[in-house]
Amino acid sequence: MDTCTSLDDLSTQDRDLVQAALGAAAHAYAPYSGYAVGAALRTRGGVVYRGCNVENAAYGVVLCAEVGALAAANVDGAGDAVQVIAVTGRLLTTAAQQSGVVVTPCGRCRQLIFEASQRARHDIRVLCCNHDLSRIEITSIAALLPSGFGPASLGMG
Repeated sequence: MDTCTSLDDLSTQDRDLVQAALGAAAHAYAPYSGYAVGAALRTRGGVVYRGCNVENAAYGVVLCAEVGALAAANVDGAGDAVQVIAVTGRLLTTAAQQSGVVVTPCGRCRQLIFEASQRARHDIRVLCCNHDLSRIEITSIAALLPSGFGPASLGMG
């Protein structure tokens, strides 16, 4: 992963994207884990879709932020046009202590982003950010999920 030292190191489009992810995290519903996550993705057409985590008492039935953003793009017919996704998050109770922690997608989200990359026919860039956006690690879904299982694994595409 390539680490950017500040938000200013990003292009204007990527800066807007990570700020959209941060804004989405503000709407997270995380009463059980206390961990608010936001994601934002951008398509080839420049449209941004956001998502935040939504928890519930059943614990395992949680909607991750990345899933929300990917689902929103898919509903709009842009599921095969994802170029880049940004993710950020923080513990709600100790935000000041957690501001330096860079958030990366969980395993399930990596699989879903990988599938989106197969649909888009390119490696999706992933911007992993800490909550105050002072540390941003730029990577790709192929680096986060090497040898991923996807349509080609099933003889499709």
